[in-house]
This record gives sequence, C-alpha cells and structure tokens, in this order.
Amino acid sequence: MNRDAICSRLPHAGRMCLLDRLEHWDDDSIICVATSHRDPDNPLRHDNRLHAVCAVEYAAQAMALHASLLGAPDRPAEIGYLASVRDLQLDIEDLGSIMDELRIVAQRLSGDAGGIIYAFEIRAGARRLLAGRIAARLVEARA
Repeated sequence: MNRDAICSRLPHAGRMCLLDRLEHWDDDSIICVATSHRDPDNPLRHDNRLHAVCAVEYAAQAMALHASLLGAPDRPAEIGYLASVRDLQLDIEDLGSIMDELRIVAQRLSGDAGGIIYAFEIRAGARRLLAGRIAARLVEARA
C-alpha cells in the first residue's frame, strides 16, 4: 500500500500523513515505512529539529492504519484519540538526524469497542530508535 492509499484511511491530511508505505499486516501487527522524518518541512519539526518523541505520532498513525484495515466494512468508522503512552524508551534525541528509512512495527496487545493498546518499535536499519506502548480511545465517527 502506498502513501496515497494510506492517507485515504487516516484522518491526517497533506504533510501530516507521515507514513510512506505499508510493508505487511495481519490480524495482530503492522509494519510501515516512513521517510518524512528527513523532510526539512516536516510539520513536527521545531527549531530545525525533529525530537525523537515525535516518532510516537508515526507509531500512532501505523496503529490507526492497522485498526482501519481490521475494521469491518459494514461497521461505522471510528476515530482514535491518543489516551496514553507508556514505557517510552528513546534511544536517540533527533529523529531528523537519521538518514535511513524508519521501519515502524506495531503489535496489537488488546482491544475492544472502547479502545486499543499497541506495543511499538521504530528502527532505522538494525538500530532501534524508540519503543513503547500506546493506548487509544475509540469513538464512532460522525458524518
């Protein structure tokens, strides 16, 4: 799945859609790739830096894409709101200094009609950049 197809499934528009492609997904996990961290016009940059904590947004978008892919076509669309980030481990400070593609791996730990929890890890090549868990609250999207 390419960037345009990904963006059509996320509520993020324009440059805020940070993922470039979907590599793999199944019922339990998703793997996405991104290069937007290298873009000097990345909307999350501040003072010419892209702090590593911004990578949580990359993981959240992979998580949202996975939830979208798992959704039944006859069910109303849902919107996820970030509820918490736990056990965040940052192994770098400036995500914008990484020249390799980002590989975002998110694994669904639990979920029901009210929310979902994923563990995630972001790597550049063999190097782990950060990891943690994200919980999101799900609500029905209204027209």
